[in-house]
Amino acid sequence: MLNAKNKIIAIIGPTASGKTKLGVYLASKFNGEIVSADSRQVFRGMDVGTGKDLKEYLIEKGGKKVKVPYHLIDIASPKTEFNLAKYQKMAYRAIDDILRRGKLPILVGGTGLYLQAVIDGYSLSRSRPDENLRKRLEAMYVGKLFVYLRKLNPVATAGLNESDRKNKRRLVRKIEMIKGGEDGASIRGEVKYDALILGIKPEKEKVEKRIYKRLIERLEKEDMIEEVKKLHKSGISWKRMDGFGLEYRFIALYLQKKINYEEIVEQLFIAIRQFAKRQLTWFRRWEKQGKRIYWMQSKKEVVALVKEFIRNK
Repeated sequence: MLNAKNKIIAIIGPTASGKTKLGVYLASKFNGEIVSADSRQVFRGMDVGTGKDLKEYLIEKGGKKVKVPYHLIDIASPKTEFNLAKYQKMAYRAIDDILRRGKLPILVGGTGLYLQAVIDGYSLSRSRPDENLRKRLEAMYVGKLFVYLRKLNPVATAGLNESDRKNKRRLVRKIEMIKGGEDGASIRGEVKYDALILGIKPEKEKVEKRIYKRLIERLEKEDMIEEVKKLHKSGISWKRMDGFGLEYRFIALYLQKKINYEEIVEQLFIAIRQFAKRQLTWFRRWEKQGKRIYWMQSKKEVVALVKEFIRNK
């Protein structure tokens, strides 16, 4: 049952929209703690490329720098698989602990599937991976995987968005689930929390400028290329790097001498913009499914919304 004791805030939006900054601000104002909803920030050693920006969690309080507590960042090795079911379990544990201590959980991130799994209470697959099947499937092209999945279960493919259709890992997992006797779909279970969802949707031009500025800073000031080199030296294969997508995919290609530096910037800028567009498409689809998202107009309005939300029993 939902009650006044299990209220949470969720801050959503595309990449480079300022979600972390707003989350930290609200956490400092309302005695909150951040729970990350980012599918790549869970991995250790992937700091620059995933935009962890851990310095943003430091705030001024009483003349001193104080860290706003955060959860589900740096919790897994990039050599291991980390899936939605693991994330949901750990997010529930973190949120319940924050609530138990009388603080406000603030879910911050742009991974739509992670956000929905927690907020909508997905009842997820418990079937174990089939390693032999997985090896055979991973050797197939994405397009062929999608056609195979559609033959196995047309219903399971009907609800896939464009991003899912091109995501090899998700297609492989759905096929595994169906082969294991499940229907291949994530279904709603019990909704555990009363969530106020705050959306950030800056103008397209502003987001693109931020994306480009951040990309150049990461390449030229934060040494993102060196980060990818270290990951590869530590045993992360080029294939695994490609699976992480975006920064890791294109810098891996550069380090293999398949593209030059100018192509990193050009192709990565396009890819990140497309990713931001897909994120917004996901959130719009969530709204069409009936989810109420309050798109931010001003910080003052957000503060008023949070106050009212916390106050109402």
